[in-house]
Amino acid sequence: MEDARRCLTIVLGLVLGTSAGVATGQTLSDGTENGEWPVYHGNLAQQHYSPLDQITADNFDDLEVAWTFKTDNLGTRPEYKLVGTPLMVGGRLYATGGTRRSVVALDAATGELLWVHGEKEGVRGAVSPRQLSGRGVAYWSDAAAVSRSGPVDGRIFYVTPGFRLVALDASTGQRVSSFGDAGWVDLKSAAVYGDELPIDPVTGEIGLHATPTVARDVVIVGSSMREGHTPKTHNNTKGLVQAFDVRTGERLWIFHTIPRPGEFGHETWEDGAWAVTGNVGVWNQIAADEDLGLVYLPVETPTSDFYGGHRPGDNLFAESLVALDLETGERRWHFQLVHHPIWNMDISTAPILEDIVVNGREIKAVSIMGKQVMVYMFDRETGEPVWPIEERPVPQSDVPGEQTSLTQPFPTRPPPYDHQGVTTDGLIDFTPQLRAEAERLLQRYRTGPVFTPPVVSDLDGAVTSFRSSGGTNWPGGAFDPETKILYAPSYTSMVTIGLLPPPNPEFSDIPYVRGNVLTGVRFVPTGGDTSGAETPDRQAIEVFGGTGARTATPNPQGLPFLKPPYGKLTAIDMNRGEILWQVAHGETPDRIKRHPALDGLNVPRTGQAGAVGALVTKTLVIMGEPLVTMTETGTRGAMLRAYDKATGEDVGAVYMPAQQSGSPMTYMVDGVQYVVVAISGGVYSGEYRAFRLPL
Repeated sequence: MEDARRCLTIVLGLVLGTSAGVATGQTLSDGTENGEWPVYHGNLAQQHYSPLDQITADNFDDLEVAWTFKTDNLGTRPEYKLVGTPLMVGGRLYATGGTRRSVVALDAATGELLWVHGEKEGVRGAVSPRQLSGRGVAYWSDAAAVSRSGPVDGRIFYVTPGFRLVALDASTGQRVSSFGDAGWVDLKSAAVYGDELPIDPVTGEIGLHATPTVARDVVIVGSSMREGHTPKTHNNTKGLVQAFDVRTGERLWIFHTIPRPGEFGHETWEDGAWAVTGNVGVWNQIAADEDLGLVYLPVETPTSDFYGGHRPGDNLFAESLVALDLETGERRWHFQLVHHPIWNMDISTAPILEDIVVNGREIKAVSIMGKQVMVYMFDRETGEPVWPIEERPVPQSDVPGEQTSLTQPFPTRPPPYDHQGVTTDGLIDFTPQLRAEAERLLQRYRTGPVFTPPVVSDLDGAVTSFRSSGGTNWPGGAFDPETKILYAPSYTSMVTIGLLPPPNPEFSDIPYVRGNVLTGVRFVPTGGDTSGAETPDRQAIEVFGGTGARTATPNPQGLPFLKPPYGKLTAIDMNRGEILWQVAHGETPDRIKRHPALDGLNVPRTGQAGAVGALVTKTLVIMGEPLVTMTETGTRGAMLRAYDKATGEDVGAVYMPAQQSGSPMTYMVDGVQYVVVAISGGVYSGEYRAFRLPL
């Protein structure tokens, strides 16, 4: 059999019968109430909540390691960016891991490996723009079989680095031969660029890190393309969403995120821009309401991230929340969060479905957070905003050829929950000297509110635009369906956005790409697209022009430019649209704690800048730190922290040898509650680590 279709499945030990499974036809609250974790975020509402309460504030510090599972041998080299969140169904964990993106089944109580499945995709996998292990899998079981007490047809679905949808038997890890072509569907076959030109089936650039979504016996898969900082062409692969029959693999519908002629929104791509623009993928988790028969798409930026002169117009459905009919893929409603996107805001989190009560009125709501640290809330059936969202004037671009939108949408509540833009009030103020240095450095950069546009970099003018970055990224938030409180992790760092013409025509056909006069134009390969099992040695960073400076980001004496906290956890009452509390998340980084300019100062915990996800239980919010520091245990590592979900009080912490890199989840087996989290980074390779109370 050809290399691209070779697979490896190893089953270890006895198959102990089929699991009870989770039936289809779930309601909004279905998912974790029986102690399982059957969906990436716990349920199709993407709430990342479990009602388990064995682990509490009183005993969190007593947690011990139940088991660990290293992913080093799931590929040709170890992985140092394990971002998965496992599922737990019927006493088994299902997860992806390793540079081959292998799927594993583990005993939930012991971590013992039961089976492993991996695909060898050759060149197709090696050129993928979305490599490594991805975020996990989806689970489905036959509701009809459950209702008649027959054998359960449990299946695991995942997307390979080479963009195939694979269906596995949950008991054995073998491909389900009745699904698609011997167990898989070629997702690339529907992908196009330009004016409906098919991409190359091997080298065409499209992939996905997110898991499929399974709702009402339909498997829904998004798409992701190469990151757009320095793309070679604006005519990149176009985003799309595909849906398949869960049993047969038959394609049911396709939704074009860049509308074609005759489709709704096509007119927002002026001057034929739809035919020469790519990206606009759906790279995060897709939420679903099976009762309403709707799915909710978080849609990303078009090519390129910071320049859109080649695509005049608002560019629907870029950076929009889109509700589709689950059965047909038809658009029911949409809301564009950013018009004519040039800030790389994407929609970086999964939509969260919430049943709330506002002024005595019950509302089936959906909310979305993101890098701009605002919460946009809608009636999830109609798309009407829960609270008014105002179109407000924003700064305009002076980059040649760029045509920015005159206004952008701003929610009136809840208020922003972290830094937006850069002002002097937000600058570092540990000492007057540091504040003065920050103000001096700031003079060479263009700053302003949240939608301050990028600039053409100029030594005699603005080196770059300078803005806060981070916000809430791909791990997303968590929602407590009992208290109606949303928990929003966020972080703040600074980013400089400058534009320069490409150094040569072969580098890019876009008039302006990211770069600046100090460091030049750089092509920087990322771990997500250059470190897979099939990939040759990592590509070197290419630098064109510049003065030789290592960075264009000013840091006063090497310290962060803004005031702390640099990492936060915010609790938001979704019934009222009000912030209840905020706390700094993460110990103060060593480079700040030990900085000579701060010697003798009482610097409170600053929190840590990094994207981490939160888990909400009956009484706690659980989050790991995104950085390694010298911990309170006296050992370098990171802490898995617990907060009282009502007050934000830090009520416990346990040691981890590396930072949290995937969102935590929890489940109960044989009367014991476990918390499992992916850790990795630096020199520490990927590992799933399970905690429990002493037996």
